[in-house]
Amino acid sequence: MASIKKFVYFAVGALFLACAPALIFLRPLSGLNAGAQIMLGGTIITLWLWIFKPFQLPFAVGGLFLAMFALGRGLPPAVVFAGFTQSAVWTLVPALFFGYALHKTGLGKRLALFVLKLFRPSCLSLVLACVVIGVLLSILTPSITVRIAIMVPIATQCCEIVQLQKGSRGNSLVVLTAFAMALVPGTGWLSGSLWGPIIKGMMDSVPQTEGLLTFSSWAGVLFVPMLIVTVLLVSAAVLLFAPKEAFPPQTAQKIRELRLGPPSREEILTAVILLLVFLMFLTGRRHGLPDAAVCLAAVFCFFLSGVLRAPDFNAGVNWDLIVFIAMALGMGGIFSAVGITDWLALFIVPAVGPLAQNPWLFSYALLVLLFAWRFVDVANFLPTMAILTPILPALSAAYHISPLVWVAFFIMAGNSFFMSYQNMWALLGYSFAGERAWSGKDLALFGLLYFAACLLALLAAVPLWLGAGLFNAG
Repeated sequence: MASIKKFVYFAVGALFLACAPALIFLRPLSGLNAGAQIMLGGTIITLWLWIFKPFQLPFAVGGLFLAMFALGRGLPPAVVFAGFTQSAVWTLVPALFFGYALHKTGLGKRLALFVLKLFRPSCLSLVLACVVIGVLLSILTPSITVRIAIMVPIATQCCEIVQLQKGSRGNSLVVLTAFAMALVPGTGWLSGSLWGPIIKGMMDSVPQTEGLLTFSSWAGVLFVPMLIVTVLLVSAAVLLFAPKEAFPPQTAQKIRELRLGPPSREEILTAVILLLVFLMFLTGRRHGLPDAAVCLAAVFCFFLSGVLRAPDFNAGVNWDLIVFIAMALGMGGIFSAVGITDWLALFIVPAVGPLAQNPWLFSYALLVLLFAWRFVDVANFLPTMAILTPILPALSAAYHISPLVWVAFFIMAGNSFFMSYQNMWALLGYSFAGERAWSGKDLALFGLLYFAACLLALLAAVPLWLGAGLFNAG
């Protein structure tokens, strides 16, 4: 299996590298001007850098290569760097500070342990505690990375206390549930994960979809499906993974003895600020302040109150991720400027036609196709979303399918984790779990359960979207 994966990996990489020079020097595509073909070749090199990460190059390097290539082709800086000026980036940067504050102050760990102690020790109760903790932390921070950094170590500690054997299905159940609950439930609302500001930024960069994605419109499309996915995934995992033997009787006392001391001033301030931010998100229609303004005000309060200090400005944000995302957000504008978007629409729009006539066929076929494509696009699915988002207005005009429907499929496929290399958060969770990490077989089975849960969730989602008029959008 490993040799087959390596062969496919190198074969796809070689295909990428073969296509790029052909486009740059030979320009074989009819209907696409020479400058656009050269830019498409540069984009393919960028995708190769993002997906295959040669020499362990950071994501930002691929983004800088794209910027260099586009500027070299004569595109104005306002187009090349448009992603950096979007409000989504300035929602994303504060969001990373939120997660950093939650982790630095110890508030996240305190909340997790508080919830854990509410349940009587059993395999089912540990799973339910992970669900509650995942939802609670999703309200406080959109950073999936921070949630995993908090939840997975606590889950492994609990596995140790209840004496689950390392490498056992029961151990995998608890640790994988912690990972999945850090990832899945928060995607049901706009501010519950970093997917929210990223996809909103992509859609706001396209004039026809600008302002379409809001807190309420996101929840209207995704809250019910992701709720169903969460329930089905957890239920199926418990049935397949839960050990039959009971936990030792002393485990309850051991969990109760886990203490962190009284909450600090910084923890209290962090909790107040984050709760106010979430309330401002919920009441956005009333006060009218942009989400980015609310988030930036919160960061100002963190530094003003002393919760965060000067050294935290560099430590609290992954600037590699910011440059990567900002350049990915700008890809739509670059494609539109050189004519690639219109050219791609000529092929993609007719290709969708046979599926678009039936909402059920469209939904299931698209979900399967995007899940399959995730084996190739491992750069957090951002390149695929950046390429498809500018074409959504043309697809909507042709088949009256709202771009909001596509957001649901982006999220479901973006979260997939059949193999750890597909999902950066799976790799992160595995590293945090250490010697209690799950096996590749258990991860694949858990990922298969997630895929099945998404398929079943469409049974409720499609009628919901039909009732909301998303498959008859004018």
